[in-house]
Amino acid sequence: MTVETGAERGSLILRGVSKTYGDFTAVAPTDLEVPDGEFLALLGPSGSGKTTVLRLIGGFVRPSTGHVFLDGQDITDLPIFDRPCNTVFQDYALFPHMRVRDNIAFGLSVRHRPRSEIGERVEKILASVGLESLKDRYPSQLSGGQRQRVALARAMICEPRLILLDEPLAALDANLRQQMQEQLKSIQRALQITFVFVTHDQSEAIAVADRIAVMNAGRIEQIATPTDLYYRPQTPFVADFFGENNLLPGQIAMSGSAAMARTAIGDFPVPADQPVVDAADCVVAVRPEILEVSAAPPPETANGRTVPGRVAQVLFGGPQTRVTFVPDAATDLTVICLVPSQDVAGPYANDEPAFLNIPDTYAVVSTEPGHPKEKPT
Repeated sequence: MTVETGAERGSLILRGVSKTYGDFTAVAPTDLEVPDGEFLALLGPSGSGKTTVLRLIGGFVRPSTGHVFLDGQDITDLPIFDRPCNTVFQDYALFPHMRVRDNIAFGLSVRHRPRSEIGERVEKILASVGLESLKDRYPSQLSGGQRQRVALARAMICEPRLILLDEPLAALDANLRQQMQEQLKSIQRALQITFVFVTHDQSEAIAVADRIAVMNAGRIEQIATPTDLYYRPQTPFVADFFGENNLLPGQIAMSGSAAMARTAIGDFPVPADQPVVDAADCVVAVRPEILEVSAAPPPETANGRTVPGRVAQVLFGGPQTRVTFVPDAATDLTVICLVPSQDVAGPYANDEPAFLNIPDTYAVVSTEPGHPKEKPT
């Protein structure tokens, strides 16, 4: 079976793919297209369905409904080892009794490729991941980052059309994780292999992915570039999960063809191309780093709205400091601002009167369903 007309050859395509276990829906019917050579991250909290989607693509579980296509061919019923894709797991799954070069060569060996071809391709892949000097070591003699690169090299040696990565950096410390993120993206760009990467870490997804699919309760809430997800979240869940946001509850008010989102601290314009219904509940998302706090009202020429209130708390955070602001008009509402730490003085003292300026440009109004969630630690 081939994919429907209009789909690009070289794409990974899911059509109506779902997975249920009895009455539990792990993944609701899902459509997804990943162009050839793209780095896609599946991002979401525990239980959102991201790993199940990866396992459905890799053939580790069978879908309850739908089809998986790769390079225009239906691979839904293909066994794992017959699929033109490889998986890098969180624990790397290296053979402890094999040296680095033999771990990497394993896929070619079981395919009975000529010894000369195996040696040539192993040397080439070792160079691409910077492991030439470590080829005779055993996994127990390697660092976590080195083992991760061996697992990646082993996945790439057979030149798959697709590589699946199941939180492969989760076991690394913070500094090594950042280094491996940069290296992973560099390798992917050089080889132009399609990567599908599962993570629960927003900053990791931003660092490596061309696009990010944010998952919640077995569904893709939004799929977009990191920039679009950050500045234009389409649901309250995405706004709350992807980075930090101030979520202001409100209600739509129509005035002719124009619409405003009315909140306790003022009205925010709704984009003209966004369909809304009068009196519908909505959420206005405002990123904390674009808010401005001052001891005096900003000049009348300032863009946005000015809200009087007081500073309730100041928490030093290194490059940026968190300022909790309580508006006079809504004492049950707190707004988080991020300001340069060297500027913390004067109006940022606890309980001091202050003014909050909110630029209209960066306020995002959402009327889609969604809910805040507890962010993973």
